[in-house]
Amino acid sequence: MREAYEFICNGALAVLGVLLIFCLIRAIRGPRITDRVISVNMMGTLVVIAICILAFLMGEDYLVDVAMVYTMLSFLAVVVLTKVYMGVYREKRRQAKEAEKHG
Repeated sequence: MREAYEFICNGALAVLGVLLIFCLIRAIRGPRITDRVISVNMMGTLVVIAICILAFLMGEDYLVDVAMVYTMLSFLAVVVLTKVYMGVYREKRRQAKEAEKHG
């Protein structure tokens, strides 16, 4: 029975690896900043799932704690990226309004 679990978990890790590559491609190609932020968030989620699967396979409980810490860091990274993007968006909008007034 253990072999069946290992086979399923290894298959899930392989699928997660492929999905991570697709998310990385989306993060690089864009085309919009929102696509990049969402793909970074998705990559963080996929990594957490992979860490939890590895914790099950290896029988190491501390890896679940590592996954929880990684989840918090991933969430904070997305919040910071969103905050930076909103600041850039507001600045561009302000510059466009000023150019409209003067132009």
